[in-house]
Amino acid sequence: MAEVMADQETSWPLRVAVAVVRRVAGIVGILTGVATLTFVAMSLVPGDPAYAMLGNAPATPAALAAIRTQMGLDEPLPLRFLHYLGRLARGDFGESFQRQRPVLVVIGEQLTPTLQLAGAAIVLGVVGALVTVIATSGERRIPRVIANAAELVAVSTPTFWVGTLLLAGLSFRLHVFPATGPGLAALVLPATTLAVPITAILAQVMRDGVDAAMRSPFVLSARARGLDELDLRVHHALRHTLLSAITVCGWLFGGLLSGAVLVETVFARPGLGRILLSAVVTHDFPVVIALVMFGSLLFIVINTAVDLAYRAIDSRSAVVA
Repeated sequence: MAEVMADQETSWPLRVAVAVVRRVAGIVGILTGVATLTFVAMSLVPGDPAYAMLGNAPATPAALAAIRTQMGLDEPLPLRFLHYLGRLARGDFGESFQRQRPVLVVIGEQLTPTLQLAGAAIVLGVVGALVTVIATSGERRIPRVIANAAELVAVSTPTFWVGTLLLAGLSFRLHVFPATGPGLAALVLPATTLAVPITAILAQVMRDGVDAAMRSPFVLSARARGLDELDLRVHHALRHTLLSAITVCGWLFGGLLSGAVLVETVFARPGLGRILLSAVVTHDFPVVIALVMFGSLLFIVINTAVDLAYRAIDSRSAVVA
């Protein structure tokens, strides 16, 4: 027995090291694949970035050739790809073609508004889902049917249309919230726009979990002890949906960057979404590539956080990659 325990203690650091190496190798492989696909996609986009760099200046052959040489666009495509991977490996994302500033500086200036929007949206979505699930779960048929119909509409409605309706009704007509500007008041409408589908998706997942838990033996015994239905749903059944809710929240939060593109455009907010849209239109390749890499890294971080949350909630559900 002592030898077995000694072997286990000796092999534990090795298993941890192997898991860490596998995780790092997986992250490097994912980021390399994303970088390759992004480079290929941007290379296939029609148009010449040199024209975007010139702006309103005359597009003479000499000026275009000078810009292409400066940007490395006159090199063969395989050589450009190798140089591109080498710069990424050093953490060098280059300069924005359009803004003539380091890409990381451009992104850093717009990161805070996007994180504020995403954080507010996920908080509103979670709170809305909790309230909806507590109010509609159980055997009450009419509230459940109404909630299912509303959630289906919320998920099916395009985000820009939800934002336009909120903007027209609560800002232009009723003047409850400002359409744009600094401060928390201007954050309410765009955050609510992103939170609407989050609430709908999360509520559907959590309600199914609560209903399944309400049919479990431990709930039946708790009901026999005299606990009311609300207390059963809040303090007993709801916690059994944590694992599935965390998974969905991680996936939704990772996808908020793409949703922010439309919302920030509709509400004229600063942020990564508008920067990405502008970079695609103007063929600003370094900015597009950096934002795509940032989004991929964000998904990786969120997945790691979900794994750690699994381990904290239930060690049997921990995922060792």
